[in-house]
Amino acid sequence: MLELSWLLIAIPLAGAALLLLAGRSSDAFGHLIATAASAAAFVLGLVMFIELLGRDAGDRSVTSSLGTWIEAGRFHVEFAFTFDQLSSLFVLLITGVGTLIHVYSIGYMAHDERRRRFFAYLNLFVAAMLTLVLAADYLVLFLGWEGVGLASYLLIGFWQHKPSAAAAANKAFIMNRIGDVGMVIAIMTMFATFGTTSIAAVNGAAGEVSAATATALGLLLLLGACGKSAQVPLQAWLLDAMEGPTPVSALIHAATMVTAGVYLVVRSAGIYDASEVARTFVIVVGLVTLLVGAWIGCAKDDIKKVLAGSTMSQIGYMMLAAGLGPAGYAFAIFHLLTHGFFKANMFLGAGSVMHAMDDDVDMRHYGALRRAMPITFATFGLGYLAIIGFPGMSGFFSKDKIIEAALAHNLWIGVGAMIGAGITAFYMTRLMMMTFFGDQRWRDGVHPHESPSVMTIPLIALAALSVLGGALYLGNWIGHWLEPVAGHAEHHELPAPVIVIQLAVLALVAAGVALAVWLYRSDVPDTAPADADVSILTRAGRHEIYTNEVNGALAVFPVRYLTRFLVWLDARGIDGLVRGTADRIGEAAQGLRATQTGYVRSYALGIFGGALAVVLGLLAVTLG
Repeated sequence: MLELSWLLIAIPLAGAALLLLAGRSSDAFGHLIATAASAAAFVLGLVMFIELLGRDAGDRSVTSSLGTWIEAGRFHVEFAFTFDQLSSLFVLLITGVGTLIHVYSIGYMAHDERRRRFFAYLNLFVAAMLTLVLAADYLVLFLGWEGVGLASYLLIGFWQHKPSAAAAANKAFIMNRIGDVGMVIAIMTMFATFGTTSIAAVNGAAGEVSAATATALGLLLLLGACGKSAQVPLQAWLLDAMEGPTPVSALIHAATMVTAGVYLVVRSAGIYDASEVARTFVIVVGLVTLLVGAWIGCAKDDIKKVLAGSTMSQIGYMMLAAGLGPAGYAFAIFHLLTHGFFKANMFLGAGSVMHAMDDDVDMRHYGALRRAMPITFATFGLGYLAIIGFPGMSGFFSKDKIIEAALAHNLWIGVGAMIGAGITAFYMTRLMMMTFFGDQRWRDGVHPHESPSVMTIPLIALAALSVLGGALYLGNWIGHWLEPVAGHAEHHELPAPVIVIQLAVLALVAAGVALAVWLYRSDVPDTAPADADVSILTRAGRHEIYTNEVNGALAVFPVRYLTRFLVWLDARGIDGLVRGTADRIGEAAQGLRATQTGYVRSYALGIFGGALAVVLGLLAVTLG
């Protein structure tokens, strides 16, 4: 069965092709086909995972090839896929959470006239993401990487009649292409260095190359990871991407696409283990992003953008853990899985709230929704407890293990991760207070109500996973499971006993919760104050730390003016030279045309004059 891993990709890809090619004839049932395709891929993935569990630890990686993809001289690429400990977890996350999002979308997109096309794009995205995580070669991985970029462009800009959605799709696509430059150069460097782009071969030989080469490869791959996973400095696209339908936010920006960068780093463990410098850069990027994302989450009033800032921050935790090497690889994947559960839960919960509030995303217009939407409140609340790290919830286990590993690596990095936990508790409690508690601030004509069961059932399932996901750490199961891929995590001495660290983190979380409750317990205005009336920190968070302005000043405006100059140069310079030369020749031709009268006597006189001039010239030469 494990040799049929390509079927995991083929099933949703076939669903996408069928819906796109069948056209409007499948409008009535297209959403059911797409959901069935995703569910079938999940069932197949689950059967394969169970089979993998039954194998010996040394026999849990199976690579199957569909044949040669590229053959050019020494360059040989097999279209091959690997089903192993790491890819199997991603398969279950992508197809499992993806199927729940498909089911939710049946209700959420029920009245959209282009619903069939939306589901086709969802299937296309799932197929591309599965290609990415199953690839046995970096070039095949890059095929899935670009497929994810295309599908996300189509989904983010699905409501392209909105200028903001079209602009957000373009922004996401372009910023991801910047990161992809790093991926392309890295793959070229791999072939030049190792003579292959096979993931196993490259990572196996990475320890034999110079530190400079390993560092270059690590930094180039990190650039690609920053683009896809919305890490500083390529994070500016993520909040704008909330313009897409809410199920897109749950699928792309919680459980799959934005975690691809973390997957890339962990899958390239051999490269990062060979370069301390590259790992340090990963740690710094992760730490800065987790704090910046939390900062932004504190300042936004748009419920989806608060969650988007949270996504940046939580993936920052994963990147930080991945930068710790074997001590953190397994914890990065552990938090990736638990985050996929509770963040998809909360994004879909936000969609449920929007559904009840006539698509209003401003939390200042919410309040007191817990009574009107009891199921959404309860499920969202469990996701909230998971993300802040409430004891017993999934996030408590996954995030605390990252903090412990960070403290063991470096005290200040660990302290930064702890501060991030406190800020997370603040902005998530702020969201809960503004949305579900306090006084109602509903707009006229809005009558909040619970979402239909087709939307609440996925919420219940994801809420259960948000609670139970921590079970993956029982007996350090996930560490032992990933050890053949991520390496053995050596025990490092902590600066304090584990219980002391956990209590310190809980104290910071409790402080964040208490501060938010005190500030937002009542009297929340229904309009946002002007920038001049808020603190400089809040103003900067509202403007996403001014990254859009910086990008505009450093890249957008210079390129725009360079383009205008080149257009002017082409029109006035190059085209002017060509057209000017042609005009001068044309004018000369017009002058010569005046001599062509058509009269024989004029031509005879000209011939006589010419002959006379020749004779006189010859006489002058002879006599001289």
